[in-house]
Amino acid sequence: MNTRQFIIDALCREDIVSGDRLARQLGLSRSAVWKHMRRLRDEGLCIEAVPGQGYRLCDDPLNAEAIRHRLPDTVRIGRTIELVPRVRSTNSSLLERAETLEEGFVLLAEEQTQGRGRLGRPWHSEPGQALTFSVLLKPDCKPEQAVSLPLVVACSLHRALASMIPGLRLKWPNDLLVRGAKLAGILMEMRAEPGRIQAIVVGIGLNIRQPKDGWPPDLRQPATDIESAAGCPVSRNLLAAGCLQTLDEDYAAWRTQGFTPFRDYWWRFHVGSDKRVRAHDGHDYIEGIARGIDEQGGLLLHTETGIRRILAGDLELLP
Repeated sequence: MNTRQFIIDALCREDIVSGDRLARQLGLSRSAVWKHMRRLRDEGLCIEAVPGQGYRLCDDPLNAEAIRHRLPDTVRIGRTIELVPRVRSTNSSLLERAETLEEGFVLLAEEQTQGRGRLGRPWHSEPGQALTFSVLLKPDCKPEQAVSLPLVVACSLHRALASMIPGLRLKWPNDLLVRGAKLAGILMEMRAEPGRIQAIVVGIGLNIRQPKDGWPPDLRQPATDIESAAGCPVSRNLLAAGCLQTLDEDYAAWRTQGFTPFRDYWWRFHVGSDKRVRAHDGHDYIEGIARGIDEQGGLLLHTETGIRRILAGDLELLP
């Protein structure tokens, strides 16, 4: 690792980094450390000196080492993290490389040029404003058993974020909302053959802060961001580590127990629980009262003709 990267990793891991300690670790003089800090500032990194204490970042650069440093050594998800500044789509890139990578590999991007949400919808992400990453999974199960996995991922994100965001809610099948505005989205894509999963890639997009020019006018539904909802600045590295840790825990539970341990949690925080809703299953609109989630993650609607089970689609709350 070169000196520049060592300094960046240290700044991302700690609130304040001692110049004396950096000098000892690098075998440099304090003056040489200061010159490296000045060069990093010239390259656009916002670093401020704290008198008598050291240096700290005053912006929020993503850093794979800082994220991995905060995860337990036992994790499967996040054991290997790759950060790229720009990519067409983290999901597409990871699917293309799935055969050569180990389960739990995480691809994190500062910017996606062709990010996607569910049903082929675009996912907007600007540098510094979002947290977008994909996780490679290789569960030993049949393809039909993986239908509930996106709902489990949504529960994981909710667990990671709920303490800082009052009123955070889930919306079937896998959105996170605050006061009706979308905070995060999940896209699962699978490569499989009859009876066997080769690879699953789960893409996650979290709005961290509002884009500098505001939300794009072509958004299908209102959007919000974590800093606005939490009312305070957040560290993307800390947030990424928290999300990966809860995801690792919940994926392990899902592999052995399926969706059962998550049903009550999901229903408790679902924005449409026992409310009148309209679902679109890809063919028709179905209105009814949301009465539950089954073992596979299917939505159960009480309609005029009885209970209807919907495994995939969109959901809309009705007055």
